[in-house]
Amino acid sequence: MTDYTMKDKLTRVKNDKIIGGVCGGIAKYLGWDVAIVRLLYVLVSIFSAAFPGMLVYIVLWIVMPEEM
Repeated sequence: MTDYTMKDKLTRVKNDKIIGGVCGGIAKYLGWDVAIVRLLYVLVSIFSAAFPGMLVYIVLWIVMPEEM
């Protein structure tokens, strides 16, 4: 059985969010700068016809729990 800490959980952030805190949560989980995650998300959404960016963001917003 694995002992999970709060650092191991992927959650939406409360403080560093623009819309839903999804990119902020991903950045915190990966240990990256939130601006880089947002930029990469926008670039992948624009340049990839197979990546429905808004739909994926909404699903992640619903599925990812908010941090405590």
